[in-house]
Amino acid sequence: MKIAFVGKGGSGKTTLSSLFIRHLAASASPVVAVDADINQHLGAALGLSEGEAAALPAMGAHLPLIKEYLRGSNPRIVSADTMIKTTPPGEGSRLLRVREDNPVYEACARPVRLDDGEVRLMATGPFTESDLGVACYHSKVGAVELCLNHLVDGPDEYVVVDMTAGSDSFASGMFTRFDMTFLVAEPTRKGVSVYRQYKEYARDFGVALKVVGNKVQGPDDVDFLRKEVGDDLLVTVGHSDWVRAMEKGRPPLFAHLEAENRAALRTLRETADASYAHRDWKRYTSQMVHFHLRNAESWGNAKTGADLAAQVDPGFILDERLAVPQPS
Repeated sequence: MKIAFVGKGGSGKTTLSSLFIRHLAASASPVVAVDADINQHLGAALGLSEGEAAALPAMGAHLPLIKEYLRGSNPRIVSADTMIKTTPPGEGSRLLRVREDNPVYEACARPVRLDDGEVRLMATGPFTESDLGVACYHSKVGAVELCLNHLVDGPDEYVVVDMTAGSDSFASGMFTRFDMTFLVAEPTRKGVSVYRQYKEYARDFGVALKVVGNKVQGPDDVDFLRKEVGDDLLVTVGHSDWVRAMEKGRPPLFAHLEAENRAALRTLRETADASYAHRDWKRYTSQMVHFHLRNAESWGNAKTGADLAAQVDPGFILDERLAVPQPS
């Protein structure tokens, strides 16, 4: 299943997404983790050194390879150059699967060994000096969106994405790609403002949204969050000596994470697992097509010189049965 962590900058979403990834890995679940934030900190939160995190390949730098691989033999896509971030799969397209090896993972993913398991980590790549004044960060996230459009997953495997901060996540249709979105909110007015934006934007697309209260210091903070977000408040997380030690570069074993925080992570997983049962593959595919047609009309056709609406295969629907790795 696909899970997103979103929230205001500084809310702690990267820390919580890294803890959730560790929690999944500890149970030997297959995990693909994606750092899609403009501030690339997920690698460090998972224990990579500064040098190791900086050496992660940027997905955006491998976009031509990604497009060519995913295109496959799809007759509706005349060339990889005509693929944009929203191009949907069709008959003949290659799909990505969590448990397989493929050229995209070989180029863009790196294994990260944790205390109790291993995950694949992918990163969009940082906003560089060469991008200043000529590009927006959403151009880099396009590689992630294209991969998610072509990824099929089952209920016992996980794709966890640390999204860009604030409401910038709505600059593309990627926010509809997830079975569950966890919004990390501090118990402040600014902390819940992103929640209101997300709730409003996501309402029309059936996005499953739950709030994780972070940096909660007592009952008053819990009451504030409950008043502001109501039943969407799933669980709260307070101070963690384990996290503080990790941030100082002295991470203890994950098994030593505080009991109350381990219980919160179990709640997140149970909620995410339950959400998968409600995935409607037909609606999921139609939402993908919806955003592709919008992007095609808005800028894609002009940029590529092609009628990108013709890339839509009306008879193709992503399906869980396609998650089984196929022979090379």
